[in-house]
Amino acid sequence: MTDRPLVAYKILTGEQLARLLAEGAFAGAPVDVADGYVHLSTADQVQATLDKHFAGQDNLHLAAIDLAALGAAVKWEVSRGGALFPHVYADLPLSAVIAYGPVEYHADTTLLLPVAG
Repeated sequence: MTDRPLVAYKILTGEQLARLLAEGAFAGAPVDVADGYVHLSTADQVQATLDKHFAGQDNLHLAAIDLAALGAAVKWEVSRGGALFPHVYADLPLSAVIAYGPVEYHADTTLLLPVAG
């Protein structure tokens, strides 16, 4: 038994989100394709990922991903700072996306995560 989250987040450009919605799957951003897996972040990691890899970019979106729907394609691997990150060794199917929305912040400047419903 683990304490790993059941939901993780994919940061997408507007174009990438449109492609996911139109095609029903997303093979990954250029960095994902180069690394051989789709990078995801947990709720606790996603702000640092935005800061490190997406600083200054506009039109960004978050997709909430149901990790259980991806089964064995999800591997938890050590990455930034020795933390475990969820990596998806398959195309990301739209069926695993439980919510999505633009990168937005609460009044207290904490990241607003998309939720289903």
